[in-house]
Amino acid sequence: MLSTQTPETRPAAPSLAPASPMEAGRQRQGRLWSNLKEVCDLLHISSACTIAADELLFQHVQFKTGQRVHTIGQPFDTLYIVNSGFLKTVLIDEFGNEQVLSFPMKGDMLGVDGIHSRHYSSEAVALSDCDLILLPFKKLTALGRVHLELENVMYGVMSRELVREQAMIGMLGALSAEARVARFLVSLADRFAQMGYSSKLFNLRMTRHEIGSYLGLTLETVSRTLSAFNEIGLITVDQRTIGIKDPDALKTLRRLPPSRSRAKQLAAAKLKADTTATAASAQLLATI
Repeated sequence: MLSTQTPETRPAAPSLAPASPMEAGRQRQGRLWSNLKEVCDLLHISSACTIAADELLFQHVQFKTGQRVHTIGQPFDTLYIVNSGFLKTVLIDEFGNEQVLSFPMKGDMLGVDGIHSRHYSSEAVALSDCDLILLPFKKLTALGRVHLELENVMYGVMSRELVREQAMIGMLGALSAEARVARFLVSLADRFAQMGYSSKLFNLRMTRHEIGSYLGLTLETVSRTLSAFNEIGLITVDQRTIGIKDPDALKTLRRLPPSRSRAKQLAAAKLKADTTATAASAQLLATI
């Protein structure tokens, strides 16, 4: 059952539990607990840890759309792994303006930014109903001193998140607005494929305004670019549903041609399609 708490509240972070086999088994069947191997599989990392499968259990917690997982300045005590659902992490300035930092989804880790100061420096908000796995940090570090393999695994995941953020910063500084949107769509498609979903047709869980905040663009630029991609056949757009038609072109796109050139390209493509259809009809009639 999903949590019924209000968006301003946050469930307390239960500890890692060496629960009894019967209790753990019942709760795992309800997808409320995961063992270390299951967590490592979710993170797409190998685990050579010597901890027995059911000796260490990680509790799940559910959040509804719009609920906050943690807020800026809140004392840091827990890392989170996304088991299902979609979220955003944001910075909020003194005027209440949001800057989107990331869109975590299945297999991503949240809360790393709280380790240094022991307070979360960003806010995490559920964009859909979510199921998160809790990793209480104190217990995790204590176990890491005993089981070095576990510590190495966690460092590896944190490093991967850092590399992803660095790649994003590099993209923002080097690419045009159109190329940023194109790479964002390609990245989303790749992530959906990794999760076992379609990479050709998917729903955007975030708004165009949130995409713009993430990419350093305005809402109008994001909307205009998506419409342009739709016009020239790179994607299809139906509200929040995106269909990827030409992923290779999106990966290599630098800039869109001027609108006048696009109009000529569209007219030429339409003429070619009409000519092909006419020729096919004539050929069909000739065989009758």
